[in-house]
Amino acid sequence: MKLSKLTFAVATALTASVTTSAFAMVLYVDNKTKQIYTEAGPGRQILGSFEQVQEGIPVKNGGDVSELRGKLELQDNQIKALEEHAKASEEEGMVEIKKDGGIEFKSRDGNFKMAVNGRMQVDSQVNTNQNLTSNFLPGAGAQMPATLDNGMGLRRGRIGVEGTFFKNTDYKFEYDFTRGNGTTASGVTDAFARYNFSTPFSVKVGAFKEPFSLEEATSNRYITFIERNMAVNTFVDNFNTYKMGIGANYSADRWQIGTSMQTEGVGAYNNAYGTNATQSALNAQGGVNRNGGGGDTSWEVNARVTGMPWMESNTKFWHIGTSGSYINVNNNYKSDGSYSNGGIIFANGIGNNVDRTAILNTGNLTGAKLGAAQAQHLTRFGAESAVVYGPFSTQGEYIRTDVSGTGYGNESLSGYYGYATYFLTGESRNYKAKTGAWERIKPTHNFDMKGGWGAWELAAGYDSMNLNSGSIQGGRASTAKFGVNWYVNPHIRLMANYIHALDINTGTVANANSKAFNNSDLDIIESRVQIDW
Repeated sequence: MKLSKLTFAVATALTASVTTSAFAMVLYVDNKTKQIYTEAGPGRQILGSFEQVQEGIPVKNGGDVSELRGKLELQDNQIKALEEHAKASEEEGMVEIKKDGGIEFKSRDGNFKMAVNGRMQVDSQVNTNQNLTSNFLPGAGAQMPATLDNGMGLRRGRIGVEGTFFKNTDYKFEYDFTRGNGTTASGVTDAFARYNFSTPFSVKVGAFKEPFSLEEATSNRYITFIERNMAVNTFVDNFNTYKMGIGANYSADRWQIGTSMQTEGVGAYNNAYGTNATQSALNAQGGVNRNGGGGDTSWEVNARVTGMPWMESNTKFWHIGTSGSYINVNNNYKSDGSYSNGGIIFANGIGNNVDRTAILNTGNLTGAKLGAAQAQHLTRFGAESAVVYGPFSTQGEYIRTDVSGTGYGNESLSGYYGYATYFLTGESRNYKAKTGAWERIKPTHNFDMKGGWGAWELAAGYDSMNLNSGSIQGGRASTAKFGVNWYVNPHIRLMANYIHALDINTGTVANANSKAFNNSDLDIIESRVQIDW
C-alpha cells in the first residue's frame, strides 16, 4: 500500500517514539563499591533489565510488559488509521479509465463519469442508370440535365461527451461538423441535462430529439440502410429533429413512454422546418430560414409509446408503437405585408446519400404575401412494428401529416416502408426496451485473421412516399432497396445499398428541378464506411 509523504513521515515518527520509549538496558552493580555499571566486569553482579518511563527514574522490565503492549497496540492503531485516511484521500482524486466500448473517465466513488464519443461516416454514391435525355430543366436558353451526381462525402462527423453528476444527473453534448451551415450553433445535435428521479422516470432540458418514430429514435449508427426511409426523413428528420425544450420519459421492463414540448432554437436552427439551404434557395419565398429575421418561432408537443406485447427472449419478441405530434407553425411577414421567414417545406430524395437533391418537394406552404395560403398547424401520426426471431427480423412504419391553415383543408401527406433482415452469421438485432429503439450489434466473432468473420447482414425493403393532397403537390415516389452490412467489430461497419426507383411522379410539382425528374428511371449504388466509439 502506498502512503503519501506526509503519512509516511508521521508513521515513521510514531514508530521511532515506540522504539525510544521501549528501549531497555542491562545494569550491573559492583559488589564492593556498590556503583552501577552498564557493562559486565570483574566483581560486578547483574541487577536485571531496566527501561526508562520517566526521565531519571528507571523501572525494572517485566512488571510493566502489559502496559508496554497496550501502548504499542494504541500506536499501531494510530498508524493504521493514518494509512486508511491516506488511501481515502488519494482515491478521492483518482480517475479510472475504461476503454472497453469507448473511452470513459470516472471517479472511484462513482459520483462523476465522463465518456468521449464520436462517429465518422464516409459515403459514396454511383448512379448507374439515369434518364438523361428528357430531364432537362425547363426554361429559356441552354439548361443542364437534371441528374444526380456521383461522388463521395462525409455524411456525419461528430464528437461529444456524456456522463453523470452525483449518479442521478446525466448530461450529453454533441457537435456535428457536417451540420454547421455557416453558424457554429447549428452544428449542435444533443445538448441536454437530465435528472433521474427514479430508475424508470426522468426529465431532461435542452436540445434533444423529438420522441417520434422507431427509425428516428434509433441512432443513425444502428439503422439498417444507409439513409432513413422517405417518410421518416421527410416528416421528422429534415425538420432538424434536435429541438430545444423539455422532455419526460418513463420506462418499464417491456414498455416506455416519451413526451416533449419543444421549439426551434432562435437564429442558429435556421432550417428547423424545411429542407436544406440549397433547396430552400430554389423556392421563391427563400425557404424557411429564420436566421437574422424577426418573428416568433414554432413550437410543438410530441409523444411516443412503445412496448413488447410478446417476448419469449431477447432474441424473440414483437415490438409495437405509436407516435403523435401537434405543431404550431409561425409565419412571419414584414411591415409591408411581404414574406419575411417561417412556413413549412416537405422535401426529400429517394434515399440518395451524397447528392441529396430533393426530388419530391412541396415548396414553402406559406405564401409570399400576407393573406395568401398559410400552413399554420401540423398534426403528425405514426404507427410502427417490428419482429425479431433469432437472426431474422422485420420492421415497418406508417407516418401521416395533416396540414391546416389559411387555404388548406386538412390535406393529408403520408408515407410508409417495410423491410426484412437476416444475419448470415447468426446474430440478432439488439433492442433496448427503455428507449424503444435498436442498439449496437456485437458480432459473435469479430473479424480477424484467425477465422473470425464478424457479422454479416442482408436486408431488402420497399419505401413509398406521397406528397400530393388537395392543393399541395409535392410529388410521389416508391423504391425497392437491398442492403449488405458487414460488422467488422462492434465499432466498425461497412455498408452497401442498391436502390431502384419503381415510380417517380413529379409532373404536377411546381419546383422545376423536381419536375425534371418526372418518370425517371434511377438506379443508385451507395456505400458507407462507419467508425464510432
